[in-house]
Amino acid sequence: MSLTVAIDAGPLHGPRTGIGNAVDWTITALGAREGLTLHPYVTSMRATVRRPQRRLPIPAAAALRLWAHPSPPVDRWLGRPDVVHGTNYVVPPTRCPRVVSVYDCWFLDHPDDAVADVRRAANVLRRATADGAHVVTSSDATTLRARELLGTDRIHTILLGPPPRIDPPSTPPSGLPDLGTSPFVLAIGTLERRKNLPTLVAAFARLAREHSSVRLVMAGAVGNDAGAVDRAIGRLDPAIAGRVIRTGTVDATTKRWLVAQARALAYPSLDEGFGFPILEAQQLGTPVVASTAGSIPQIAGAAALLSPPLDAEALAANLYWVLTNDEMYAKLVRRGRNNVDRFSWEATASRLHDLYVDLAEAPQ
Repeated sequence: MSLTVAIDAGPLHGPRTGIGNAVDWTITALGAREGLTLHPYVTSMRATVRRPQRRLPIPAAAALRLWAHPSPPVDRWLGRPDVVHGTNYVVPPTRCPRVVSVYDCWFLDHPDDAVADVRRAANVLRRATADGAHVVTSSDATTLRARELLGTDRIHTILLGPPPRIDPPSTPPSGLPDLGTSPFVLAIGTLERRKNLPTLVAAFARLAREHSSVRLVMAGAVGNDAGAVDRAIGRLDPAIAGRVIRTGTVDATTKRWLVAQARALAYPSLDEGFGFPILEAQQLGTPVVASTAGSIPQIAGAAALLSPPLDAEALAANLYWVLTNDEMYAKLVRRGRNNVDRFSWEATASRLHDLYVDLAEAPQ
């Protein structure tokens, strides 16, 4: 069956995020499928749009306000596709079958943590699912929570693939502080509440008392929990606080170097929809020490040491284990590389393609 799908390419514009990567790699994988034609669209008046992308003639902010209510369909601007796929929590009104990607439910569970546009996106998502849109998630945990919060059984778990296998640079990228030769634990991600970084700082306080040279490197943009992270570091003994290094935002090359050099990736999130950093660390032979929240147990498999999200002592103990036990370190490296092989973008694209066909063939 030949199929045309209009797909939201908006996350490819602007600063690249985890969702932007997911959409980029998804569209690339779908583009290799025979019998499937993509019509990428963008809801933004500021983005530079080039063919084959097409722009919907409405500002994104206006769309979020309008589409939360019964609205005219936008089919003629989408190229009259068989299916429309909103890849970033929002899908426009259309007479076609609709699919909307939901990566995690944190903003639905914690609206006070969300900025105004994200809260409006939640309203559009609720409207779309109430009107019959199907939801695609990237983990079983998100599927269960989305079913409760959105009140629909039209939800499909389709795992994403891994980050591309790109070797890190052999020398430290420019712009990083001098990290010396002592081992370090790495945390990557925006300083937002969902990432649970104050708990990591508390765990590091315990770890640093037992290990005289370990450091904590935190790489990520300022977010809504930056103040709490500052206060957590401020409560540390000054000698231990001096072993916490904050790099701010880093580019992809610098991130890969940091991941490859770290003794462990710490990932203590309160919720995750997938977790590319877990698979990236496992690709590069870096053990993962993480929480049991959200998708993490499913994505990390048996290749990570896990503890409850708010248990700083258990997190510290797992980090100490990786730092001091070479046998455990080697076991996690070996298991991690095997775990990554469970994921593939070809499988992601195949399952999405099958869903598109099912929706296109279903009676309307």
